[in-house]
Amino acid sequence: MPALPEPHPQSDAHLTGLAALARIAFAQGDLRPEAARRIARLEADPQDAAALVDLATILQAQGLAEPARALLAEAMEITRDYTVVHGDGSGPQVLALVTPGDFMANTPLDFLLEGSDAVLRLHYVDAETDSLDALPPHDAAMLAIGEAPPHRAVLERLAPLLARYPRPVLNGAPARIARLTRDGVAALLADAPGLLCPPTIQADRAALERLASGTTPETLHPGLHWPLILRPVGTHAGAGMERVFDAAHLADILADTAAAAFYLTRFIDYRGPHGLYAKARVVLVEGRPYPVHLALSEDWIVHYLSAGMAASAVKRHAEADWMARFDTDFAARHAAAFAALADRVGLDYFGLDCAEAPDGRLLVFEVDVALIVHDMDDPRVFPYKGPAMRRLAAAVQTMLARNACPQPAS
Repeated sequence: MPALPEPHPQSDAHLTGLAALARIAFAQGDLRPEAARRIARLEADPQDAAALVDLATILQAQGLAEPARALLAEAMEITRDYTVVHGDGSGPQVLALVTPGDFMANTPLDFLLEGSDAVLRLHYVDAETDSLDALPPHDAAMLAIGEAPPHRAVLERLAPLLARYPRPVLNGAPARIARLTRDGVAALLADAPGLLCPPTIQADRAALERLASGTTPETLHPGLHWPLILRPVGTHAGAGMERVFDAAHLADILADTAAAAFYLTRFIDYRGPHGLYAKARVVLVEGRPYPVHLALSEDWIVHYLSAGMAASAVKRHAEADWMARFDTDFAARHAAAFAALADRVGLDYFGLDCAEAPDGRLLVFEVDVALIVHDMDDPRVFPYKGPAMRRLAAAVQTMLARNACPQPAS
C-alpha cells in the first residue's frame, strides 16, 4: 500500500488520523514506513505534536500501548488541539472533546465522518482542564469521551464546565456517560420493557475469595447463581472474562489473575436454534437504531474478528439477511426495547452489544458511546456492510448538521 499523503503543517496540528492509519493496519499493511516518516519529522522538529499523535496511533495499532501512551502525553504538553481534514475540507467544522487513550477511549468520529468534507477538530481534555473558553472554532460540538475507570475524573470535571458552556454540545451530559459502567447499565435497565440486562455487581478480591471458599453467589446479590460471568473491572473486548462454573473453578481463576476488582453477572445461554451464539452491535443516533454487525460464533465469548465470519459463507449470509431486514424485523421486533434504551440512556449517540434472549427479550451486554464502528471490511467478502455503515455515518453527519451553531474564531 502506498504511503499516505502527509498533511501540510499549519497553525494547528494536522493529523493523518485514526481512520486512515487504521485502514492500513486492518488490511495487514506495513505501518513501518508511516512510522519512519513521523520519526523523521520528529528528528527535524521535536515539537511536531501531530507527528507524535500519529505515531502513537501507529504504535497502538501494533499493540504497543505503553509507548503510545508516553507519546500522547508528550504531545499533550505541546498542544491540546488537532485537526483531521476529510474530503476537501469544505464541510462543517466538527469539534470533538476527547481524552488521551486507546482506540476505545473516544467516540470514533473520524470513522463516522469518512465520505464527508468535514473538518474534525479534536480538543483534548483531562481531569485538570479548568476552562472551555478557548475551544477551536466549530459549527457543531460533541462530547466524545467513553466510559472507563480512567475517565471518571475527567467526566466529573467536565460536568460543571459544560453546564456553563453557552453552545449546544451533543452527548453533553458527562454524568450520563459516566453511569454506563457494567453495573450502572444493569441498574439503569433493570425493569425496562423488552430488555434483559441481568444484575451486575462489583466485587473485590476478598469477596470472591469467600465465594471460592464455599459461600453461595446469592450472598453477594439476590438472583446470582452458578455459572457466573467474571470480568476484571476496566477491561473491554472480553479481556480476562471467564465463565465460572463453581467455587473450585473460581479458586483456580483467582490463582491466575492479580486483578483486584471484578464485575459479576449471571450467565445467560443465548444460543439460537442454529446452535451458535449471535451477538449484535447496534448504534442509536437520536434514538433510531442502526445495525453495525452481527457476529455468529461457536464460542459464548463472541468477537467479530475471531468469530470466523470471513471464512464462513453461511455466517455471512445470516449477517447480510439480518442487516437487510433490520428495520422491518430486528428493530421492529425490539422497538419497545430500543425506545426504552433511548429514554433511559438519554444520549444523542451511543452503541450497544446485544443478543436475543431465549424469552425473546433484547439481552444487553454493554452500552457505551465509544464502541468501535468502521467501514474497513473487504467489500469483496462483505458487500453488504459498506452500505449499512455509510447509512450510519450519514445519520451521524445529519445529526451534526442539524445541531450546528457556527461560532467565529476566538
